[in-house]
Amino acid sequence: MIPFIYLKKKTKFVVALALLCIITVEPWRVNSAEQRLLVNMTLVANARDTGALCLDGSLPAYHLDRGYGAGQNNWLLQFEGGGWCNDLPSCLERAQTRRGSTRYMTKLEVFSGILSNNATLNPDFYNWNRVKLRYCDGASFTGNRVFNNGTTKLYFKGQKIWEAIIGDLLPKGLGKAHKALLSGCSAGGLATFHHCDNFTKYLPINASVKCLSDAGFFLDGRDVSLNHTMRYFVKSLVTLQGIEQNLNKNCTSALSYPDLCFFPQYALKYISTPYFILNSAYDVFQFHHILVPPSADPRGHWNHCKVNPAACTPDQIDTLQGFRLSMTAALKPFYFYSSRGGMFINSCFAHCQSESQETWFGADSPRINDKTIAEAVGDWYFSRNRSKAIDCAYPCDKTCHNLIPYINPGHLEEDTGNLSTSFPVLLSEFSEKRI
Repeated sequence: MIPFIYLKKKTKFVVALALLCIITVEPWRVNSAEQRLLVNMTLVANARDTGALCLDGSLPAYHLDRGYGAGQNNWLLQFEGGGWCNDLPSCLERAQTRRGSTRYMTKLEVFSGILSNNATLNPDFYNWNRVKLRYCDGASFTGNRVFNNGTTKLYFKGQKIWEAIIGDLLPKGLGKAHKALLSGCSAGGLATFHHCDNFTKYLPINASVKCLSDAGFFLDGRDVSLNHTMRYFVKSLVTLQGIEQNLNKNCTSALSYPDLCFFPQYALKYISTPYFILNSAYDVFQFHHILVPPSADPRGHWNHCKVNPAACTPDQIDTLQGFRLSMTAALKPFYFYSSRGGMFINSCFAHCQSESQETWFGADSPRINDKTIAEAVGDWYFSRNRSKAIDCAYPCDKTCHNLIPYINPGHLEEDTGNLSTSFPVLLSEFSEKRI
């Protein structure tokens, strides 16, 4: 068990992580009221029987918009994102918000981007059964533990929530799916790495089942002060919520530190289901909290750069390019050796691009080789074309929106370090051209 003093020290860091994810996973804007698809919440009524409860003990939930026509037997499931909590104080705080309780969640959710029912806006998946799995456990649907000290009780039951929602959907048609895609954004994108192969086991043996992670490829890397901030965060998260038992067994048996299997770069090679990785090489969440967390920049030297990449100094740009090299290096084996895999790694300062219509599919959506994210994912899923693309380095891409705002965490105080050290490069770069 992680000492409580250590856990308390990390609380503010966790709040910052959760706050950024809360903002970034929301739809950015809706062009008109007529385009808003609002979908009702469904509570999993029998979840209490298996202890599949949100942090505060409330019932888990999802939103389902039924498919029709040629898509009536096809299913797209989308894990909601929203950060994590890795200690008791932050989980207690989270339990009193919509990130830890369905009691505080909106009962209607906007479906856009990959969840849209508009053929013009979502040509490949518009008429599928589309489901949004609400996130209320704080550990990417992977924990399985209950904390109870006699006065306080917290349910770390993400794994059970996943199983309960699937169990509720199977008799509603999921069990007879012809095609299925398990997807997710941010912490939800991370969840797809941990549930992808398990998802296929619920479905017919002849079903076409694939998985997509959007902004979920979180790196195990040192920050600019050479500290393993994210690694230590993950270690405490895995311990607190009882996650290790639910990580990929092949991965945990292969590593000296099994908790590292929570990171996608270590779990990915053990996934057998066809997989697509959608990520920015300059993922803004990782930029702010893995590469330059508040502990590594107590004086705010990076604040202007975080607000506007054009304000970055040459040294800061070099550091960001080093981060990109680390991202592409970690993905290099998947790029070259995954025959059924897909990839869209662009150079936009963004986080989550599949749920926003502006970035998913539109006249001015981000592109690589003149192909939108929606087109790349569709080409991959339906095997229409090879779909592995890595963008050239910033600032070459002129199609980026760079919409994500910056939340100044300068008031947080933790360890200091050398702010000029570049993010370590793990392997050589693929190419400076789009490939």
